[in-house]
Amino acid sequence: MDRKSDCIGIYAEGRLRFDDDLPKEISKTWDFSSFLKGKDIEYAKFYCGGTSLKDVCPEHIKEDWNNICARMRAFLRSFSHSQICLNEHCFYDLVPQRFLMEYFDLKNEITESVFKTHLRPDNHDFLVSVAEVLSDVSFQRLNINKEALRSELVTARGRDTWKKIDKHPYVRYNLFGAKTGRLTTNRNSFPILNLDKKYRSVLKPNNDWFIELDFNAAELRTLLALCGSEQPANDIHEWNIKNLFDGTESREEAKKRVFSWLYNPASEDKLLNEVYDRDAVVEKYFNGAHVKTVFDRKIDVDKRRALNYIIQSTTSDLFLDRLVRIYSMLSDRPSSIAFFIHDSLVIDLADSDKSLLPQIIEEFSNTKLGKFKANVSAGRDFGNMKEIK
Repeated sequence: MDRKSDCIGIYAEGRLRFDDDLPKEISKTWDFSSFLKGKDIEYAKFYCGGTSLKDVCPEHIKEDWNNICARMRAFLRSFSHSQICLNEHCFYDLVPQRFLMEYFDLKNEITESVFKTHLRPDNHDFLVSVAEVLSDVSFQRLNINKEALRSELVTARGRDTWKKIDKHPYVRYNLFGAKTGRLTTNRNSFPILNLDKKYRSVLKPNNDWFIELDFNAAELRTLLALCGSEQPANDIHEWNIKNLFDGTESREEAKKRVFSWLYNPASEDKLLNEVYDRDAVVEKYFNGAHVKTVFDRKIDVDKRRALNYIIQSTTSDLFLDRLVRIYSMLSDRPSSIAFFIHDSLVIDLADSDKSLLPQIIEEFSNTKLGKFKANVSAGRDFGNMKEIK
C-alpha cells in the first residue's frame, strides 16, 4: 500500500495488515515495493509491460475503478494543498481504512485479471532486479547546492532553473518509459536526464566524490559484439580509423561516418559492412514482427526500425545489468548509486571505499557481450568532473 520500506501495509484476502510479516500465501501483486526486496514475488505490471491499471482494467469494473481513482486524486490534492509530504508519512495513515479496502480490492481484481490474460515475460526476474535498484535510488535525497546557480540568474533560463531545481530533490526513474527499455524519469523527479550541463555543478555528493562510468561508443560496441567480433581495448573510433579507414580520417570524421551509416538502412558503406554486419544481426534477432534481444526483451517493431531497437535495447540492458552488479557490490557500504544518465553511471563514493574503485571499473566493463572499454571521471560536484586515466 506504500512504496517506502518503513511503511509496510498489505491488503490480501479482504484484510489490511500493517506489519513486515508477509503472509506465506502471497506470491503475486501489482508492482514492486521496497519492502518486497528479495522476496519471490511475481509482478503483474511487469507481465503487461508497464501498462497502467486503467488500461488493463476489465470492462465490468471500469466505472468503479474510475470513481475510486477520482477519490484518490482528491486525497492527493488535499495533501498537496496542506503541504503534507508523502515521503515523510505513510499513505495509509492519512486516508480512511474503508477507502483503502475499496481501492485495493479493485486493484487486486485488476491484478488477478492481468495474470490470467498475460504470459510471464522471459525477462521478468531481470526487471525485478533493476526495479530494486531504482526503488533505492528514488529514496536517496540529492545534495543540491542551489548557490552554484547564482551566476546564471542573469538569464531567464537560469532564473527558471533556480525556481525549480530543488522542487523535486529525488531521482525517480520509470522502468517502462521507453519501448527499448531505456529509462525515463517520472514527472515528480529531479530532471537529471535533461539537466543542462552548465547547471550540473548544483549536484554534490552526499559522501566525498562523484565517480562517473560510461561505455566508450556503447551502441557501436554492442553491434560489434552481436556480430560475434571481439572488442577493441582502445577507443573504438580510433580502432575504426586504423583498421577500416587506413588512417585517412580524423576521429570526428570517422565518428560522423559511422553513425550516419549505422541507423540508416538505405546507407551503404562497404568498409563498415565488412565488420559491422547489420543484416546478419537483424536476421538473427528479428522475426518479422518483433525483436528479441540477448536479455530476452521482446519488442514489437517493423523491419525499418528493427536494427535500432536491437542495438538500443541491448545496450540499455547491458548497462542495467552492470548497474545491478555495482549496486550489489556497494550494499552495506557508505558509497551508493547516486543516479544514471542513459549508459552513464554516477556513484556517490566515500573516501573509505576508494580502494574498491578498480574492482568497480572492472565489473562495469565486464558485460555479458564482452569487455567494453569504460571511461571514468571524478569530481567534487557533477559540473566539474575530470577524466581518470
